[in-house]
Amino acid sequence: MEHFDTIVIGAGVAGLSAARLLAASGRTVVVLEARARVGGRVWTERGDGRITDLGASWIHGVDGSPVAAAATAFGMPTVEFTVGGYQVDSRPIAYYSPAGMRLGDDEAARFAADVHAVDASLEAVIARSGTADSYRDVTEAAIAAQGWGKARAQRVREHLEHRSEEQYGAWITELAAHGLDDDSIEGDEVVFPEGYDALPRRLAEGLDVRLGHVVSRIAWSGAGVRVRSDQGELMGATAVLTVPVGVLKSGDLAIVPPLPEPVSGALSRLGMNRFEKLFLRFPTRFWDEDVYAIRQLGPEGRAWHSWYDLTALHGEPTLLTFAAGPPAREIAGWDDARVAESVMVQLRRLYGDRAVDPVDVRVTAWHADPYARGSYAYMTVGSATSDHDALATPVGGVLHLAGEATWTDDPATVPAAMLSGHRAASRIVGRDLGIDRLWR
Repeated sequence: MEHFDTIVIGAGVAGLSAARLLAASGRTVVVLEARARVGGRVWTERGDGRITDLGASWIHGVDGSPVAAAATAFGMPTVEFTVGGYQVDSRPIAYYSPAGMRLGDDEAARFAADVHAVDASLEAVIARSGTADSYRDVTEAAIAAQGWGKARAQRVREHLEHRSEEQYGAWITELAAHGLDDDSIEGDEVVFPEGYDALPRRLAEGLDVRLGHVVSRIAWSGAGVRVRSDQGELMGATAVLTVPVGVLKSGDLAIVPPLPEPVSGALSRLGMNRFEKLFLRFPTRFWDEDVYAIRQLGPEGRAWHSWYDLTALHGEPTLLTFAAGPPAREIAGWDDARVAESVMVQLRRLYGDRAVDPVDVRVTAWHADPYARGSYAYMTVGSATSDHDALATPVGGVLHLAGEATWTDDPATVPAAMLSGHRAASRIVGRDLGIDRLWR
């Protein structure tokens, strides 16, 4: 049986970051990955001359981001595309009324001002909230404080519902009151026209990464860890476990003995979301050229309310929209054509005969991926912000959990994954390894 200083389970950004830092410090490290590729939820599809990031797409704020620093060092081209925390303005957005007519600039500005007014009240309301409060509870209190009429309040209520879904893939009553506390952006946001997958591929260079190894059991004790996969068993003095929350909660991976507190409690209070991407490519551009995004207000926007113009990335008319929360559950099992037709009903409502059928459609299904079981984690009602860090509490001095769900300051992001991998590696060696070693 092979023995290693550290066995890393999962070749996503968290696992690769930990492995790379540990290997650079002189440890013997192996990375076991169930898929036939590295990257985890960073997945770039290439075909027919197209490059499509089916998983992570953005760096949400480049200022001080280790991922931005790594991307620069690795020569990864970027394009500025700032959408913020489901921002209501600051970038050109075409708003359409419940009747399907585009709002004038003044009317759109008044709507944005209403959202900003609620947000200004929301901060104090959230600060007073408890773990039993949902994001619906605090937003309703903030809306009520404005004293508006029914229709005016409803438009802002819908925006906040969509914010909950688009930011965390959860219905507003399922998300904890503090679930969007991290919703702040420092600096521009960027995307990768040549694909995000260059990051994990570069991080994996020189490492012992074994693909197609499906881990089914991790036994830990003070003496170390024993990891069983469909390819056999390995022994390690330590292990870094980076599988998503959805997999940890699925029962597919046995951890023996079971995870203790505070890790188990934190895991029970975090959920895995439903968040899918829909890319629609068209023969011609039928929407306005001066906008980043298209937004539909009113009940017709319950499922399809926001579209983002990706045309500038590759020069092909392309809209991106999301199925998040309840809409993602609704389309589960639909084929791409049925999903596309559902979206096109709403686009034809706004643009009439100008809205031609797409020539290419791609719909993700992260919820059905057995090695993800969702796109990323979120705080359910009853959770506390500290649950993210609690999930990363070392177990028995030998087992370390890492990944986007284990980082408090900016969870559900690639920087969170990278930073959590750095933390796990530093804990194992007992000193700060310097995260810039990842790209130096």
